Amino acid sequence: MRLRDSVSATDTEARLRAVARGLALFPIPAGARVPEPGWQHLATLNPAELPELLSAACNIGIGCRASHAVVLDLDVHGGEDVLGTLASLADQLGETLPGTFTVATPSGGRHLYFRAPMGCTIGSVSGGRTALGPGIDVRGPGRRSGGYLVGPGSIVGGLPYLIVQDAPVAPLPDWIADRLASS
Repeated sequence: MRLRDSVSATDTEARLRAVARGLALFPIPAGARVPEPGWQHLATLNPAELPELLSAACNIGIGCRASHAVVLDLDVHGGEDVLGTLASLADQLGETLPGTFTVATPSGGRHLYFRAPMGCTIGSVSGGRTALGPGIDVRGPGRRSGGYLVGPGSIVGGLPYLIVQDAPVAPLPDWIADRLASS
């Protein structure tokens, strides 16, 4: 795996915050968004394995299955306000979008992390084809290996993934789970 020259204190702090939120980490080659094969078996919250990963000069991934997480990946294309689209859907349904651990992506998008309900088999859906609206992808535990995301503190194309809401990972709202289960 290719490593960066060093890992900054900011990168390490972002990794520690992700772990504190119960998010399982695994290494991704420096500068990359795609992990090496077998990443599913590397995602860990094991304290004995974390010191090496926290100080490694690489990007990190968050494994959704190991983290029991469903993540809404809000992509931005052409200046769309995808977060506004999701908030509007919540309003139309008479629901709210809870505050949760949120990471800004280099493209201006957002990753909203939610705790998956027990037995959740929501899988990953790309291409903005979810029942939540265009531009909203989902990464979930799935039925087999689950999805992943590039984690905070990682750098792709010279730009960082940054924590923008350092909140606890909120439970996945029922209204989101219901819409995802039906799509």
